[in-house]
Amino acid sequence: MLRWFRALLPREEKFFALFARHAQVAVQGAQALQGMLEGGEETPVYCQRVNQFEGDADGITREVLTAVRRTFITPFDRVDIKNLITAMDDAVDQMQQTAKAVVLFEVRQFEPPMREIGTLIAECANLVGRAVPLLQSIGDNVTMLTAITEELGKLEGRVDDLHDIGLKELFLKHRNANAMDFIVGAEIYDHLEKVADRFDDVANEINSIVIEQV
Repeated sequence: MLRWFRALLPREEKFFALFARHAQVAVQGAQALQGMLEGGEETPVYCQRVNQFEGDADGITREVLTAVRRTFITPFDRVDIKNLITAMDDAVDQMQQTAKAVVLFEVRQFEPPMREIGTLIAECANLVGRAVPLLQSIGDNVTMLTAITEELGKLEGRVDDLHDIGLKELFLKHRNANAMDFIVGAEIYDHLEKVADRFDDVANEINSIVIEQV
C-alpha cells in the first residue's frame, strides 16, 4: 500500500543527476587507473588524477547523503539510495588505495595481468554509467538492468581469475629474488581486485532496488 502511495507523490529527481555525475567520475577514475598501469615516468601524474577523481566522488557522495536527509519523497527507499552511492564511492576509494600503494612503493612497471585488470575495471565503470540512468524508469528497464548487473558479476569473476594468475606468476618470478618485489606486487593485485569487488557490490545494490521496485 505504501509503495502505491509513494508512486502517486511527486519525487525528487536530483538523485539521478547526482548518481550520473558520480558514475562519470568513476569512469574518469578508471581511465586514470588504466593510464597509471601503463607504467613509465607518467605514472605519478595518473596517480594524482586518481586522487583528484576520488575527491570529486567523495563530494558528490556527501551531496547525495545530505539530499537524503532533506528530501521528503525520494525516488526509492532512503536506505537503498545510501547503500548504492556508498558502494559506488567505495569503488573509487579503492582506485585511490591502488594509486597510493603505487606512489608509496614508487612502482613504475606493472605486470600484464595488472593491465588486463585495469581494462576490466574500466569496463565495470562504463557499465555502471549505463545502468544509473535506467533507474529513473526501472519497470521499463528491468531486462537491461539485469543484463548489466550480470555482466558486472562476470567481469568481477574474470578479475578474480587474473588476480590468482598474476599472484602465481609473481611468485615464480620473484621466489629466488627480492621478496619485497613480490610483496609490493601482491598488494597492488589486492587493491585492484577490491575495485572490482566494489563494482560487484554496486551490481548487488542495483539488483536489490530492482526487486523492491518491480
